[in-house]
Amino acid sequence: MEQDASMDPQALARRFPSHFVWGVATSAFQIEGATHEDGRADSIWDVFCRQPGAIADASNADLACDHYHRWQGDLDLVQQLGVSDYRFSVSWPRVQPLGHGAWNPKGFDFYDRLVDGLLQRGLAPNLTLNHWDLPQGLQERGGWASRDTVHRFVDYAAEVARRLGSRLRTLTTHNEPFVQAVLGHESGIFAPGIRQRGMAIQVAHHLLLSHGLALRALRAQGLECDLGIVLNLSPVQSASDDEVDRARARLEDGRLVRWFMDPLFRGCYPDDVLHELGADAPRVEQGDLGIIATPNDFLGVNYYSRSVFGAAGAVDPRQLSGQITDMGWEIYPRGLTELLCRLHRDYTLPDVYVTENGAAFPDQLVDGRVQDAARTRYIARHIEATADALAAGVPLKGYMVWSLLDNFEWASGLAKRFGIVHVDYATQRRTPKASAKWYRDFLLAMRASAAA
Repeated sequence: MEQDASMDPQALARRFPSHFVWGVATSAFQIEGATHEDGRADSIWDVFCRQPGAIADASNADLACDHYHRWQGDLDLVQQLGVSDYRFSVSWPRVQPLGHGAWNPKGFDFYDRLVDGLLQRGLAPNLTLNHWDLPQGLQERGGWASRDTVHRFVDYAAEVARRLGSRLRTLTTHNEPFVQAVLGHESGIFAPGIRQRGMAIQVAHHLLLSHGLALRALRAQGLECDLGIVLNLSPVQSASDDEVDRARARLEDGRLVRWFMDPLFRGCYPDDVLHELGADAPRVEQGDLGIIATPNDFLGVNYYSRSVFGAAGAVDPRQLSGQITDMGWEIYPRGLTELLCRLHRDYTLPDVYVTENGAAFPDQLVDGRVQDAARTRYIARHIEATADALAAGVPLKGYMVWSLLDNFEWASGLAKRFGIVHVDYATQRRTPKASAKWYRDFLLAMRASAAA
């Protein structure tokens, strides 16, 4: 592995303030397993996994990382890393099986234990309400395409906050609404597997509306933790200076970035995207945009790579820098700095967290160790890019690695490994990788720098 300044934990640590938040992230469906235990009902992802050909390796998340039973050991791993924070999600069908009606006490008991376990280890809980696993019972009533689901989500948010909210650092409404809307309802490659562009756009609107309504309901409860939303964002660049290429890149930026940032922080949808959508534009009721623009305490940004578009569509990442991950995504750390600085320039931002950043590589466990040099370099260079954005004035408050564990990677199944801790799915044995050890050394350097 080529050495550079980003690989020196001590030098990198000196670029961050002592109060900066460091963490790792997971999501319920990807790690918990126990999909039919203690009253949990199906989510849309459980149903999607049963569709022939939906999951690349024909696996499912029935067991995943068995975190539901192994959570104590997993929290010990988090503590041993030396991070301050842990980001996780609640499985909605575990705590309210149908997404409406009765609550499930056994489901809430699990999250009570989890949150208390974090606090006992000196770790701050960061809870996400919706990381894509909508109860199938709600999908059968129209899912996110139905405006009724907006109100069911607000009920769910209020109940989770009532039970757990006083113990949280942050509460996120939705993780990556673009993915839920577009991949789930336009391309259909994610649950629920629908291919209708107009529906996808309506789903995106309902997700944003439910976010704003939930924020208002939670603040009315007197909830004191910070409230926000997490978006997957990328710098969208033109393949050339040709005006046709630039126009396509501008439109794709509108679909990915401005379609969500503009209503959240400006109270409107971008005109160019609305024009392109035509009859597929969402039905927006009076007052919706004001609700969506309810102020956030923070914005979470999930960053993995940039996007490059020409008139013919997306440019193959292999034609760019030539460095790609096991997902086929270009490794482009500078894009994180570019993205964060652009958001800071174009919007009045609240506190910003990098809530996910990481990479999948074809790791191998050899003699009890995983030498994932490529991932270590990826994380180090993106932390360096975070430092560059911080130095440029972006109101950054924290950074979290995706992910703590190898896990069920959605439509890719179990084949793609994002974890800094290796999981042997046959034995469920956890093995921290070299990247975990580098991250721990970096965090030790952070503490030493703060104490100096």
